[in-house]
Amino acid sequence: MPEEHIPKAEIARDKALSRHILPSSGTMIGVCATVIGLVKVMEPDIGPSRVDEYAALASIFFLAGAVASYASMRNAGRPHTAARYEAVADQCFLGGLVAVTLIILLFAYEVI
Repeated sequence: MPEEHIPKAEIARDKALSRHILPSSGTMIGVCATVIGLVKVMEPDIGPSRVDEYAALASIFFLAGAVASYASMRNAGRPHTAARYEAVADQCFLGGLVAVTLIILLFAYEVI
């Protein structure tokens, strides 16, 4: 679809979503860093664990979402490109949320 045929309402909605994904991704990177730090502090008491490594991998999803969200906002004048970056940001953010949830479940049931 050519860029001039994308409705303005869709462009505004995408721009608003990017503005939510970027700070939320940054916050979730901080959450992952906190988990890593807490696991490192607790490892002498709980024994070796891979939770910190998996949390680091999950943070990469959030970083990719933040970068794509930022790129989407920077390309606001090119709606088709911005929409593509927006879709990537959305998928990366959701992937990070799923990864963190799986890590929590596996850690709670002492699988990892």
